[in-house]
Amino acid sequence: MPQQNQKVLVLFAHPSQDRSEINRPMFKLASNIEGVTAVDLYREYPTFRINVDKEQQRLLEHDIVIMQFPLYWYSTPAILKEWQDLVLEYGFAYGHDGKMLHGKSLLCAITAGGAENAYCDKGYNHFTIRELLHPLEQTASLIGMRYLAPFALFASRTAAEEQRVGVHLNNWKKLLVNLVENKVDLELASRLDKLTQLPNNLFKEAL
Repeated sequence: MPQQNQKVLVLFAHPSQDRSEINRPMFKLASNIEGVTAVDLYREYPTFRINVDKEQQRLLEHDIVIMQFPLYWYSTPAILKEWQDLVLEYGFAYGHDGKMLHGKSLLCAITAGGAENAYCDKGYNHFTIRELLHPLEQTASLIGMRYLAPFALFASRTAAEEQRVGVHLNNWKKLLVNLVENKVDLELASRLDKLTQLPNNLFKEAL
């Protein structure tokens, strides 16, 4: 019996899209995949007046939530933090009766300016990319969501001139399609440090 498809929500946060060589095409690609709802938070809420009811309903209607953003000072752009502060409220996402997101999955799709070897204890950033995202991982834990390893592109500033964007976009599409078709081993994805290379055993079946 075929597995039921999953609904994927991409929350895109990039405050300077006119300078984006990777995140903007990633968002465009996601917008054209059936089963994926792609939301540009800066475009939808230019004054940061987030519609909490609308955003909570979006969460209820989707199985997997992807936060897509460039890593800014080891954290998210401002609007994504505002979104978390307002939408993930007590009584909805956490607290005695706040169980509305239990069983769903959270994934960060990020671009990082530094090289991959900079994200380790001996690198100049001192921590792995997953360690730097621990606040989001703990948020997922608190609200009952499964946290998946981040899908990351390192050295993003030179990716275009080094002709690495195409490969990254192909991996992004492969990940999204497999998430929608419920072919990703979520247990394995939750244990990995990162999803940069998309290991072959990540997918239950070949596309």
